[in-house]
Amino acid sequence: MQNHPYMWNYLPLLMQIVVVAGMACGMVIMSWFIGRHRNIKEKLEAYECGIPVEGDARGRFSVRFYMVAMLFILFDVEAVFMMPWAVIYRELPHITGSRLFGFWEMAVYLGFVVIGVFYVWKKGILDWAADKADL
Repeated sequence: MQNHPYMWNYLPLLMQIVVVAGMACGMVIMSWFIGRHRNIKEKLEAYECGIPVEGDARGRFSVRFYMVAMLFILFDVEAVFMMPWAVIYRELPHITGSRLFGFWEMAVYLGFVVIGVFYVWKKGILDWAADKADL
């Protein structure tokens, strides 16, 4: 039986946090003292694969770029929802009590996904050639 307070069990964790914080601060301080500080024009420019910077970084993007990004996230999340269903598909009759309930549940879900893809396709969001005609 231990005779020390419960909080003493957290002492190793506290020691580790102190050591890590000390090492991080020590590395930053040592790099400040050891490193050279010459702020020249070339050093302060943004580096982009060796290509010289042209224009402003705040250029305008087409709205289609953001739409495609949102659609990618949407369909990626749908794939995440399908994964657990696929993993437990054989156990669904034991869970739901019905053999086809899980199948029809996913069929309805995929029906909504197909309707969404058809809507996006008909709206022309994925048609990048139309974006070139506007220029």
